[in-house]
Amino acid sequence: MSTLVTGIAELVTNDPAAGDGPLGLVPDAAVVVDDGVVAWTGPAGRAPQADHRIDVGGRAVIPGFVDSHAHLVFAGDRAAEFEARMTGTRYDGGGVAATVGATRAASDDDLRARLARLIAEMRAQGTTTVEVKSGYGLTVDDEARALRLAAEVTPETTFLGAHVVPPGADRGEYLASVTGPMLDACAPFARWIDVFCEPASAHAFDGDEARAVLLAGRQRGLELRVHANQLSAGPGVQLAVELGAASADHCTHLTEDDVDALSGGTTVATLLPGVEFSTRSTYPDARRLLAAGVTVALATDCNPGSCFTSSMPFCIALGVREMGLTPAEALWAATAGGAAALRRNDVGQLRVGARADLALLDAPSYRHLAYRPGVPLTRTLELAGG
Repeated sequence: MSTLVTGIAELVTNDPAAGDGPLGLVPDAAVVVDDGVVAWTGPAGRAPQADHRIDVGGRAVIPGFVDSHAHLVFAGDRAAEFEARMTGTRYDGGGVAATVGATRAASDDDLRARLARLIAEMRAQGTTTVEVKSGYGLTVDDEARALRLAAEVTPETTFLGAHVVPPGADRGEYLASVTGPMLDACAPFARWIDVFCEPASAHAFDGDEARAVLLAGRQRGLELRVHANQLSAGPGVQLAVELGAASADHCTHLTEDDVDALSGGTTVATLLPGVEFSTRSTYPDARRLLAAGVTVALATDCNPGSCFTSSMPFCIALGVREMGLTPAEALWAATAGGAAALRRNDVGQLRVGARADLALLDAPSYRHLAYRPGVPLTRTLELAGG
């Protein structure tokens, strides 16, 4: 069954060959979807026939958002921690322990229910692809459980046993578990391995420890991601580039050498502006990265401690207002950029052969995403018969 989506005031394809500029903009457009993939895009007046027809009434259509960094398998609440930060308490990653305790105590059904609610929130705001990390179990069984549940909702699952060292644990013994039995238990449910490389935090991992984690994951067939340079300049970004990680995430504090490394490598700089908003921290300089030719992605980092938002449109607005991105650059980073951070070429764009992940804006142009922050303009477009 094929579906013609017409009445599109502005179509963002992210395919420069299909339309104007880097976003591949097509005005007065239509899309044909067949068997879940894009079969045709172009001006509505030249659209082919299809089995079904949907008229979106002069709204804009964009690729579904690709949220390439999220922590959605957890229990508990850290609203009091957020309140404390708003009155001056510095964020250092230590609050993870509170979530770990609540997550270990929760049942599978409780964790699954919250995961489902957060995924539904994301889809209601236009997100169609999401990466989900473990990292709130920090035992062999609890980390494997988190990834098993995450795999029920996404193929983009990430083992983050190296999130923090659990309180009271021996550092060397815990690292041996993460690179040994914990990794063995988690690898069957994960595509990626990640590490919080942050020497400025006593709770996280230094460069040598992070390298050991990433190399162990690679030996088990996992691809690499890195939490890098969030709290201070450190080895995380350059380690990510050296090892060919798909993404270095946060990138808040960068030296010139860090930027040079990113510009000369294939690692995407994934920026998480909701974290800076929620921790009263300095925002990354996206303009500096783009000027150096670095590929930039935007993601939510949805988690209960440092950034409890599931809204990619909110992160787009922050990227424009606080990080120097244009509305077009921010949208590209939240779609095609996220796809690059996940090494996916079937999402984040609406070219022929790509997955038919369409998001509908209750507005005539993508510019309204940043122009009207906090307004629920975006939703996924469900295509019956598509």
